[in-house]
Amino acid sequence: MTLPVFDAAAIERAAGPRLVLETVRDALIAHAEGRTHVPPPLHLDFHEADGDCHVKAGWISGAADFTVKIASGFYGNPVLGLPANHGLVCVVSARTGQPRALLDDGGLLTAWRTAAAGALLTHAMARPAAGTLAVFGTGEQARLQALWLAELRPLGAVLVHGRSPGRARALCDVLGAHGLAARPAAAAEAAEADMIITATPARSPVLDASRVRAGAHVTGIGTDMPHKNELPPALFHRAQLIATDDHDQCLDHGDFGHAVRAGAAAEDGDLAAGLLLKAPVDRPDTAITVADLTGVGALDAALASAVLGRLTE
Repeated sequence: MTLPVFDAAAIERAAGPRLVLETVRDALIAHAEGRTHVPPPLHLDFHEADGDCHVKAGWISGAADFTVKIASGFYGNPVLGLPANHGLVCVVSARTGQPRALLDDGGLLTAWRTAAAGALLTHAMARPAAGTLAVFGTGEQARLQALWLAELRPLGAVLVHGRSPGRARALCDVLGAHGLAARPAAAAEAAEADMIITATPARSPVLDASRVRAGAHVTGIGTDMPHKNELPPALFHRAQLIATDDHDQCLDHGDFGHAVRAGAAAEDGDLAAGLLLKAPVDRPDTAITVADLTGVGALDAALASAVLGRLTE
């Protein structure tokens, strides 16, 4: 048997934001309702190369397929003229165990899944009238978070904060070409936005919790391994509502876990993100809300299966 292999270009032609957003929303709800099977992820860290890799598997009960995914991030690659993220997904029949296809996506599906989860939770948990967005980070994920949130709600100013002023300006130009009013901003100004999304590989918090205003929402999507940390424990201490995509994962290697170990949040102080997508969030206008997203294998499975369906129609 020759295993079909589909590259990133084919995947991009077959699927778009709407399919991804709908698939990820349904998968997060299934996960919150206990209808998924997700083993703990495998992590590898390559300090000398400033890289990391994680392997995730997942299945949604009753689905025709499960997946095993390899995703890596080597953050010095852009200097070498290489993409920072790579990956591939193996789609396997949950009925026979036979591999169905290899999605040689270069990390595209991981990026899409992450962007969809971040956009969905930010939209669901932010105040309906929230308009200004701040993005910490200047890479592919920062770009996708802003563009896909704009698919769900109108955005006012988009503030971009990054370590490199040149990269921040470049991202603003890209977002501007898509009709968003984006401009670079210092960390202090960005922390005062209505909605904040952190999309970095940071090992120490990038956000000053004391600058976050009452009524703001913060989504962290970069802390997917134990050595990473984007959101400070003090932010969780101030939050009136905390959502996690997977309680055990976020407790083990998410920003929520850092906050619990620091005594800034209770171990049972979070709600399942999928439940907040299933029903409207009841939040006071002055509440600070936080979503900690570490990436769930069942979402990869659902998205890969949906994309493969489009590819083989």
